Amino acid sequence: MKKDTKKIAAVAAVMRYIRDEEDMLCAQAATSAPPAEPTPKRCVPSGMWAAAGRQDIMQMGNMMQMKAFHGSRLR
Repeated sequence: MKKDTKKIAAVAAVMRYIRDEEDMLCAQAATSAPPAEPTPKRCVPSGMWAAAGRQDIMQMGNMMQMKAFHGSRLR
């Protein structure tokens, strides 16, 4: 019987903690100002093209090392 009461008390404490956290978040959301509009983003950052180019070059080098272009057999 003691084990059951300990389990019930632990579950009740966790549920109470979760409910208190939810209540606090709801209270904060009600008193906070509405979020500002996000700033517009550029379509593609300039570094992305450079990174994609380097990745393609490295992938081509790996394929050459695996002899992907030198026949169907792997040596």
